[in-house]
Amino acid sequence: MAETPTSLKDIAVYFLKLGFIAFGGPAAHIAMMEEEAVRRRHWLSREKFLDLLGAANMIPGPSSTELAIYIGYVQAGWLGLVLAGVCFILPASIIVTAIAWVYVQYGSLPQVVSILYGVKPVVIAIILQALWNLGRSAVKTKYLLVVGVGGLILSALGINPILTIFGIGSVTGLGQWFSSVRKKRASLLSLCLLFLVPLLAYLVESGAAIIEPSSTAFGLWPLFLVFLKMGSVVFGSGYVLLAFLRAELVVHLHWITDSQLLDAIIVGQVTPGPVFTTATFIGFLLAGPIGGLVATVGIFLPAFIAVAISGPLIPRIRSSPIAGAFLDGVIVASIALMVFVTYELAIAALVDVVTVSIAIVSFLLLIRFHVNSMWVIALGVVIGVVKFLI
Repeated sequence: MAETPTSLKDIAVYFLKLGFIAFGGPAAHIAMMEEEAVRRRHWLSREKFLDLLGAANMIPGPSSTELAIYIGYVQAGWLGLVLAGVCFILPASIIVTAIAWVYVQYGSLPQVVSILYGVKPVVIAIILQALWNLGRSAVKTKYLLVVGVGGLILSALGINPILTIFGIGSVTGLGQWFSSVRKKRASLLSLCLLFLVPLLAYLVESGAAIIEPSSTAFGLWPLFLVFLKMGSVVFGSGYVLLAFLRAELVVHLHWITDSQLLDAIIVGQVTPGPVFTTATFIGFLLAGPIGGLVATVGIFLPAFIAVAISGPLIPRIRSSPIAGAFLDGVIVASIALMVFVTYELAIAALVDVVTVSIAIVSFLLLIRFHVNSMWVIALGVVIGVVKFLI
């Protein structure tokens, strides 16, 4: 499939739109990007998309946001990198800020959860469609199928996602090295990449204490540092972010209560766009609009830096047989994690005959009739609103 160049305007318009309709968390965001960037607009081949997905899972920060930033970089260089990320984050930040204002004024959340009754099953269908498409491209051999099943088992056993991703990547990379070392000496670069990337991931995750406010007294600079640290050490999941936020803001600094943290997480889950906009809500609670802005910049800034550093390296990694095999393993492990997350989401979303029916109909509309996911989501919103009114 030929790749189609695009303009900064197209990138801005698409990611702004995605930021308003991307319900369901990282797995759903990735699915929507695959539908639009690969199958509808032909910006990327599915193979390149999978490489970017694997890279996004290898660096700290919100994986779906980093995937958007990668796509912007591949399509339009450094300006595209910044524009894609900002446009994807901006709608969610505005929506969360508005909800935070209502929360501060009235002391409770707007009744938005019921409206998502019809959206959640649609999100499940969108993710399943993407998993089907991505899986066919990523699982190139029976060996990758086996390690992918292994990744699924590790996820089900509750093994740390980072250990799963880098462990499986190392297995496939070592497998390639063992098969090639008999023919020719493996390159030093390949071996360094094989072992250096997991080591760096471990050091980043264990180095949270490096960026630490000097005191528990609240201020905009300590607020920025706290969320900068979060963005630098949390890999991918909003649920992992919850653990970090509670340990830091509730237990250590005593800036917010458990109840406020739970409300912040709910807002991050039920609004479209990145789950990490939970930071926007907390920042607003602590210091109004400027606090929301500072917290948002702090938590997302590391993602832009990580993509800017790693983006130019992806083609070199892919060109090395051993590092490429490592990336293949990371991609398969990432898809295995998406499968397990989808299973957990489906248990929560498909609660009765109506929601199961919505998911089935949505899947058929997407797979059989190739309906744009935006319209299927709109249908889910209508169903949710009707149920809420009734």
